[in-house]
Amino acid sequence: MSNQERPAIVVLAAGRGRRFAGTSHKLEQSLGSSTVLASTLRHVIATQLPMVVVTTQALESQVRRYVASRDVVVMPEEGTFHGLGVGASIAAGVSALPDAPGWVMLPADMPMVRPSTLTAVARALGDSPVSYAQHGGRRGHPVGFSAELYSELVSLTGDEGVRRLVARYPAQAVEVDDPGVLMGLDTVEDLAALRAVRGGLREQRVHE
Repeated sequence: MSNQERPAIVVLAAGRGRRFAGTSHKLEQSLGSSTVLASTLRHVIATQLPMVVVTTQALESQVRRYVASRDVVVMPEEGTFHGLGVGASIAAGVSALPDAPGWVMLPADMPMVRPSTLTAVARALGDSPVSYAQHGGRRGHPVGFSAELYSELVSLTGDEGVRRLVARYPAQAVEVDDPGVLMGLDTVEDLAALRAVRGGLREQRVHE
């Protein structure tokens, strides 16, 4: 993809993670020798696509270890900003890169999504206004949107997600050999599953 054809990746790292019962934020949890957040960011950086991370003050310092300050949007803490939620985070991320030919939304709690998957979803936006990853026929993340949907994306508020847009516009499923597109982190049990998969992958590489 040329520079003019390079959609941006919007990493959504401003959620509170209320369902996670750990003693610290779910994105700060260890995953191998890294953390959930750092693993996600490294995969995004590996794509070499433009990126922006939408986060909160609590996680800002950790994000800035990997991402340039110009590529970080810090949202107010919940309760101090009307409508703060996933919709507001998406709107903020898209607004930060308004000239991109499209945007690929990746929740920061999905550290197993491969760089090649992100690139494939971004590339599909050349043929469809909406694209999304799926594995084994099951829809997952990330989800991409072309520039023609800019006005609708920046108008999102509160916890309004993108399901309405996916339903309204032609969407292209991108089948990938990447189970990570279905592996999010909401609970302690999810974290255990991620760690088990991560450990299995490392052991497989040792034996190859």
